Amino acid sequence: MRIVQVIPSLDVGGAERIAALLALEQQRAGHEVSVVSLFDAAGSWIQAEIEAAGIGVHFLGKQPGLDLPVVLRLTRILKGLEPDVLHTHLHVLKYVVAARRLGRLQAPVVHTVHNLAEREAEGLDLTFSRYAFRGSVVPVAIGGEVARSIQATYGIEPKWSIPNGIVVADFAAKPGVRDAARASLGIGPEVPLLITAGRLNTQKNHTGMLDAFADPRITELGAHLLFAGDGDLRSELEAKVAALGLGDRVRFLGVVSNLPELLTAADAFVLSSDWEGNPLVVMEAMAAGKPVIATAVGCVPELVTPETGALVQAGDMSGFADALVALLSDRASIDARGAAAAQRARERFDVSQMAGAYSELYAAVRAEGHRGLLRRLASRRGTKR
Repeated sequence: MRIVQVIPSLDVGGAERIAALLALEQQRAGHEVSVVSLFDAAGSWIQAEIEAAGIGVHFLGKQPGLDLPVVLRLTRILKGLEPDVLHTHLHVLKYVVAARRLGRLQAPVVHTVHNLAEREAEGLDLTFSRYAFRGSVVPVAIGGEVARSIQATYGIEPKWSIPNGIVVADFAAKPGVRDAARASLGIGPEVPLLITAGRLNTQKNHTGMLDAFADPRITELGAHLLFAGDGDLRSELEAKVAALGLGDRVRFLGVVSNLPELLTAADAFVLSSDWEGNPLVVMEAMAAGKPVIATAVGCVPELVTPETGALVQAGDMSGFADALVALLSDRASIDARGAAAAQRARERFDVSQMAGAYSELYAAVRAEGHRGLLRRLASRRGTKR
């Protein structure tokens, strides 16, 4: 099968990683896979990983805003690739549908909704998605809460819900890594250590997380907190750390290439988001054997159970602090919940399950498209008679 994954860019992000993981798994399964990025090369490790595998990557040089000439460039690329399936991610759908029509391509279009529907699209994208999902484009939810948001936003119930996946083995804890990673950070083996990872933006409510972490009970425990990731709010968050007097216990690491090792070094993973889709980093932390303290947003409650962590309502940073204190005060609970998290990850989160489900979806939409073509041909023959 010839599969084309189309995404705005190959910068580092959750949707980009899913597109890359799918492309790599599909290539291993014997499919002919290509990736199209509307924007220019980002030079990220995601791009490097795809290219190292020998997967063709095409960059279209899109300009900010609505860029209609991209449709012509995309049409030429797609006609040359002759895809059997087009798989779109994020804000590319309007360009792909236009190029498909202009190039008279028959390939069905599958679109993964990577966040709550009302958060992922707005304005023209929202209007176009509403039109497309009622037509030939097949929307895919990445979890139950995202499926409900699609129904609420677009008035349709998605037939397909395929949870995200990760390469679980890449995050499994390895002997000696914990102590080595802590030593490289200058953190002792007995120090309670929390980690969060993701873009430093308003969605993640890192400000609230710092308020919770400043709780005197957590200070008494001597806990440290690592931020892996970067973003527009870094300077503001660093200033808040200083104002709260947390400078010696909070560290901003920026974009990291050793997240598996950092997760192994930590005692628990924390996420204080106001909204989410189906966050990969929660799965990764669980695969590393870490309990998760998080807000109950998006599909997070579909990942984290009472056996693997604790959930609080979005914005409840007092409850967040209580959950942190309860966990960090109980070493046995950390170990037991971490072991349960790793087991759940092995059973449910591996990328092979996600890739297999998408293969079934591709086969189904291709078969449906073929039946539709036969019906149209039969209708035309009937009209001629």
